[in-house]
Amino acid sequence: MSEQVAVLTIDGPGGAGKGTISRLVAERLGWHLLDSGALYRLTALAALRHEVALDDEPALAQVAAGLDVVFLAEGGEGRVLLERRDVSGEIRTEQVGDAASRVASLSDVRTALLQRQRDFRQAPGLVADGRDMGTVVFRDAPLKIFLTASAEERARRRHLQLREAGVDASLSSLLKEIQARDARDMQRSVAPLVPADDAVTLDTTSLTIPEVVDRLTALLAREGLIPDA
Repeated sequence: MSEQVAVLTIDGPGGAGKGTISRLVAERLGWHLLDSGALYRLTALAALRHEVALDDEPALAQVAAGLDVVFLAEGGEGRVLLERRDVSGEIRTEQVGDAASRVASLSDVRTALLQRQRDFRQAPGLVADGRDMGTVVFRDAPLKIFLTASAEERARRRHLQLREAGVDASLSSLLKEIQARDARDMQRSVAPLVPADDAVTLDTTSLTIPEVVDRLTALLAREGLIPDA
């Protein structure tokens, strides 16, 4: 039954707007949402909390398989509980993001989280946000998007987010971190960050959020996955 449920995959590098865009598209359509990056961030955070080394692959796979996680659809962003504690903000820090990128390069961790991700595929449809949604997790998805933006623009967006949150950060340092994470994600041997062969690449550098959402909605309608507006 789940194989017949439509999936829109949105892959791409950090800071391209995948999370915001995926949530808005899912809300517009009334579809389910999978934030796969949150699962890797939660695994990384749990490892950091329990002092599991980020290069101990068997132990990290156990952490991933046993995650005590609850996703709550409350408010615009939703909430995430790890071991009954709200970590919605904590999993978005640069430290956890960097750790998540390292954890995500480990094949045993990815295997441990694979079925958990596929279980999100439920009617009426799923918007799956990540880095390998179209290439690995949902290879049969009828519409795959690779969302990107220049590293400079992604660093600028992240800098603005941090400033609005009252966090002082260096724009040049953020750019270096983004470039290093991109290189690590694209060069890893397991599920590297690349567009699926049949993905539509969309550069958001000069687009507004509503423009991107409208474009994706139009693509879904063109593919017959939703009624034409």
